[in-house]
Amino acid sequence: MDALLGASGQVVWLADEGDIDALTAVSGSGPAYVFNMVEALAAAGEQQGLAPALAMQLARQTVIGAAALMEADPAPAAVLRQNVTSPKGVTAEALAVLMADDGSAPLMARAVAAARKRSEELGRG
Repeated sequence: MDALLGASGQVVWLADEGDIDALTAVSGSGPAYVFNMVEALAAAGEQQGLAPALAMQLARQTVIGAAALMEADPAPAAVLRQNVTSPKGVTAEALAVLMADDGSAPLMARAVAAARKRSEELGRG
């Protein structure tokens, strides 16, 4: 069974069937969240003067490269983030916005909670 399912990605088994809605909210819906982030990053690039095609190319390749690094390096995401962030540099300035109290973490928490709630509703029929 693992070999068959593994053809489409990593297989995980849940100890508690009650976790299926959370799994769906994170992993099942996760690709759409990443695609939305690429759209937002490209749009931000356009707002800074990049041509639309170039902004999208850069946003897509950035996510592809970051994913390849995560695949190759087992370090936690926080460590990888720190490794590519120069103190007081350009990336640190942007991360200060993304990691603020009203930044991406609470937004993602609300999005995943909404997805989980909908998954639970659909599961009840």
